[in-house]
Amino acid sequence: MFFALGPPPPRILASDLCDLLETYLEAQQVREIYRAYFFSAEAHDGQKRKSGEPYIFHPLAVAYILAKMRMDTQTLCAALLHDIIEDTNITKEKLASEFGKQVAELVDGVSKLSSIQFETREQAQAASFQKMLIAMNRDIRVIIVKLADRLHNIRTIGAMVRASQRRIARETLEIYAPIANRLGMNAVRVELQERSFATLYPLRYRVLAQEMQKLYSKRTKIYHSIQSTIEQRLNQCCIEANIVKREKHCYVLHENMRDKKKANSVDKRKTFSQVTNMCALRIIVNSVDDCYRVLGVVHTLYKPICEHFKDYIAIHKVNGYQSLHTTLFSTHGLLIDIQIRTMAMHQIAENGITAHSISQFDKEMDCPHEATNYVARKRTQEWLHGLLEIQQSASDSLEFLEQVKIDLFPDEVYVFTPQGKILQLPKGATAIDFAYAIHTDVGNKCIATKIDNQYVSLSTQLVSGQTVEVLTAKWARPNPSWLNFAVSARARSYIRHFLKTLQYDDAVLLGKRMLDKELAPYSLSVDKFNEKQRAHLLETFKVDNLDSLLAEIGLGNRIALIVAHQFHPSSDISIKAPQLTEESQSKPLVIKGSEGILVNFARCCRPIPGDEIVGFVSTGRGVIIHTAACRHVDEYRQSPEKLLAVEWESQLSGEFLVDIRLDVRDKRGVLATIATAIANMESNIKQVSNESSDFIN
Repeated sequence: MFFALGPPPPRILASDLCDLLETYLEAQQVREIYRAYFFSAEAHDGQKRKSGEPYIFHPLAVAYILAKMRMDTQTLCAALLHDIIEDTNITKEKLASEFGKQVAELVDGVSKLSSIQFETREQAQAASFQKMLIAMNRDIRVIIVKLADRLHNIRTIGAMVRASQRRIARETLEIYAPIANRLGMNAVRVELQERSFATLYPLRYRVLAQEMQKLYSKRTKIYHSIQSTIEQRLNQCCIEANIVKREKHCYVLHENMRDKKKANSVDKRKTFSQVTNMCALRIIVNSVDDCYRVLGVVHTLYKPICEHFKDYIAIHKVNGYQSLHTTLFSTHGLLIDIQIRTMAMHQIAENGITAHSISQFDKEMDCPHEATNYVARKRTQEWLHGLLEIQQSASDSLEFLEQVKIDLFPDEVYVFTPQGKILQLPKGATAIDFAYAIHTDVGNKCIATKIDNQYVSLSTQLVSGQTVEVLTAKWARPNPSWLNFAVSARARSYIRHFLKTLQYDDAVLLGKRMLDKELAPYSLSVDKFNEKQRAHLLETFKVDNLDSLLAEIGLGNRIALIVAHQFHPSSDISIKAPQLTEESQSKPLVIKGSEGILVNFARCCRPIPGDEIVGFVSTGRGVIIHTAACRHVDEYRQSPEKLLAVEWESQLSGEFLVDIRLDVRDKRGVLATIATAIANMESNIKQVSNESSDFIN
């Protein structure tokens, strides 16, 4: 199916909608939807779209899209009213009194946040998207209405200015098409992708569409021959089946051509002939047993490519999709890409959670054996619950949206727990993603993992079919380096949340130590502040509480010296400051080497206990410790307020990184000898680099 960027689709009239509704709804329900149409038409009276047509034609078209999915009365009323709160003076309360609370909640969930002012368009979009996804947790029909709304908008995008077209198309490809895919709504996903691609790259789309039409015309006889051969063999085996040709879509072809060859070390992209050298067929049968019988038949006709076989019937895709996939060698020089499924599987594959009436969702969850698309909806409910957890740990809407985009990554790997439970994870997921998929506490306290009973690194990428076991310890906690290889949105969100909490706690403790050091000349400390002194600091520095002020000092966002200067006798504050004395001199800040993530040791000079050291307060990073002889210290002296007098604690225990340079003869086994010597000293090698020299001794 190819989508040309031509004139907009024909207008949908109220009579067209009613004719369609009468095919599956009762007369009373149709009248209620018609009443919603009149209410919406009156509210939008005088408003026009960018195309110049009356605005009401947009809600009508959205409702018609949903009616073709056979959606329920409340969803269709919400579709007709979906822009009421956002674009008119009608309130949510008014909608609730007219059409009920559920319809009002659906409309509110789809509406953007217009009452809050944001600094950028991106922040506004992210906040509105976050609001919509939270509403999805209460009622999945919110996103169904939004997808239909976006589908009609992308069909009529030609009336928008070019900049808006590109913005909407890009947002559709990044967010709404993946959501449709995640919900199993394949037909909606394909049209969103194709129209968005045609909007962003009209020339590329047109060239690809023309080439595909030519290719199909040339290969008609070949496709017919392959199809006839399979049909004849199935008839001989008494298997009823419907074989249809699958069309490749331009967006998918474009993305496949952009993918670099995995098997070739040369950095090349795939050519058009490589991604189209395939005859794609779909075989629809009556039962699951017939699916596997057909698989055996086609494998006897043509030789299969073993690594391309996928059994999504035994192990469903994360969106509930089921089919057998296999790729075969044909005698015509083409590969044959075959999908085998039942009609019920096909309905779910195309329509996802809308394959059957969405209003029966709760009933089906209670009686799963009565629902053919129970798995799709159960997985959707689990996904929405996961999104809610991510939202609770995200610091802002932009971070939440970033994590959701990661979670919408389409490919998955399937791995097993030691108890045999299957977990779906994003492609490229590592052992740490597996740990967080089991439970947050398992991820936070993970210390090691086993894959197929062999110990592996936490950064090891998982492969489908592996059995993964996680080892934990009560003392363990997330490491910032995990963010370098964690892939799943859940894992990344919880690691970030933990580190932010840990960073805040460390910042408060470090800030208190730094402020106490600067308060020492005034015979003061944080613990000795009276209520009047506390109140003055909070008012002066515009913070809500003392911990917030200490955290800002610890993070380097405020200078402890400036805060302490508020108590200098010369300062014009109403608080009686203690007098400076010669005896109360400022003492250096004592460094233990284990303060946490906000006391860092500079890589340029690698300070270790015994070195003379200085501290530099770095914005957002806390205190960076350098040796006094470091070449960077002279630069830091230009900001003396950020320099900090520090010294080592007398009793230290722990490990510190140092750089060691060794000049050795280049001979066999020398590196092993050095590593053994270092290990015998109970030390460990973090990193090794070597360079050769022409020097000969």
